[in-house]
This record gives sequence, C-alpha cells and structure tokens, in this order.
Amino acid sequence: MRHVIDVANLNKSFGPKHVVRDFSLQVREGEIYGFLGPNGSGKTTSIRMLCGLLKPDSGSGTCLGYDVVRETAAIKCEVGYMTQRFSLWEDLTIRENLDFVARMYGMKDRASAVQQTLSNLALLKRQDQLAGTLSGGWKQRLALAACMLHRPKLLLLDEPTAGVDPQARRDFWEEIHALAAKGMSVLVSTHYMDEAERCHRLAYIAWGKLLATGTPSEVLHLFPLVTWEVSGSPARLAELNGRLKGQPGVSHVTAFGNTLHVTGEDETALEKAIASHRMGLQWQKTQPSLEDVFIHLMTSNAEAAP
Repeated sequence: MRHVIDVANLNKSFGPKHVVRDFSLQVREGEIYGFLGPNGSGKTTSIRMLCGLLKPDSGSGTCLGYDVVRETAAIKCEVGYMTQRFSLWEDLTIRENLDFVARMYGMKDRASAVQQTLSNLALLKRQDQLAGTLSGGWKQRLALAACMLHRPKLLLLDEPTAGVDPQARRDFWEEIHALAAKGMSVLVSTHYMDEAERCHRLAYIAWGKLLATGTPSEVLHLFPLVTWEVSGSPARLAELNGRLKGQPGVSHVTAFGNTLHVTGEDETALEKAIASHRMGLQWQKTQPSLEDVFIHLMTSNAEAAP
C-alpha cells in the first residue's frame, strides 16, 4: 500500500515552547490511524502541519504526495479537516452551511454535491434545521458532511467524538469504517480507548514526542506488563491505591470504576509488593489494557515532561 502520509522529523515551536519534537509518521491508503495522547501533547499541532495549516520549523515529508512545506495549498484541496470544536455557522440551516462551504471550495457542481452529501450522511430530513439547534451528535454529523463535501482523499479528525453520547459515537465510527472500506484514509485523534481499539494502527504522542506506534495488538505487547485487577469496598480500594503507589515492583495503580488495576513489569517483584495486601480484597490476574500500556508509557517517560 502507498502512504498517504509520510513525514519525518517534523518540529514546531511557539516561542520558547517546543510543541512537536522530531515527529515521524506513516499512514497507508485506506487505513484508520488512531492518534492518541494527553491534552497539550502536540496532537492538534501535528495534524495542522499535516494538512498545510501550519508550517513546520524543520523536517520533511509528504501528504497525499504533496510536500508538507512547499505544497500546502494543494494539500488543503484534497484533505478534509474536522476541528475539535464545531466551527460551522449556527444561524444557518444544515443545507445552507453545506452550500456555503461548497461555494468556498469553488465547486462547480455544488448543488448536486450538497444533495449527495445530505443523502449519504442521513441529513436530508433535517436539512432545514438551524445548526445551532442540533444536538452534539448531529452537529458532529454535519461537521463530517462539511469535511466530505469536496470529496477529499484523506480525513483528519481532531477529537471528533468529544462531548457526544455513546450512541452518536458508535454511529460516527460506523460511518468512518464505511468510508475506509471505500478506500478513504483517516487519521483520527481520540481520548477514548474503545475507539483506539477500532483503529487499524495507533500512534501515541506525549510532550510533543512520538512514544509508540503499531497495531492495537502490537502496542499491547510493547512491554511485558503484568496486571492484577482488584475489587472490594471503595474505602479499601482507596487505601490500597495510596499504599501501593511508588512501591518497588509497582509501575502504576489505576482506578477503573469499582476496581483497581495494579501493574508492573517484573512479575516476581509485583507479587512481593502485593503479598501483604491480599486480605479482604478480590485479586484476579488480567490482561493489560491499552489504557494500562499508555499509562505505563506516560510514567516511564515522565522525565520528558516540560
């Protein structure tokens, strides 16, 4: 498969703050690539460099075959970029919003393109509704429609499901997988681990530095992690959390609803650390989750934090 994104050693600073450090990424045609990382990690800045909205300070590469430094205008014409916040016009209807976007792109067949997009994304019944009156899920669908209007070859989606309900998130991902099945390439940033598991490949970035890439399965096996799931009364779990953090053999302790995940890299050392805390609690060895791996990445690279 050819690469729709192929960049190496991109850097971007704002004043004294080095936001993106030696960022390299390859995304294949027809792939859904998950882009993960905490707030302020450099995800949005990286995406904006890829779609031609920001010029890298250094580094090189291509997006859809165009140079990310010299051919940004060409990239913008063939990329659909969905921002974190709803950025369309709330006092226009759904159809009026799409028609206005089509005019901005200078589309000669804008009427048919708008009609087709309304139909493809199930917006026809709401086409005369003001955008400002839409729920979060329908605003999200409208924003995706605006991205798709000019028939892009690549979608860059920046936390597209933030703030929408679970059903809207599920519907959105059904749409993304349908698009990928037709050959669309998608780079999507998200904080949700269940969404990360639905991607073909993942990249994890923190403090402007790429820490891990691979399929969800490959990322899960980056480290020889051992995880125990502990259940019990909330008070006992809170006490256990405080006692185990920082203990030799314990990499991190994380609350998951009514349970704790106690994780370490050395099984023997972890067993020793938890041996005196087993009474009155239920302990079960479990498979580390993606969230366990990403928390481990964060703690093991904490020295890179500004």
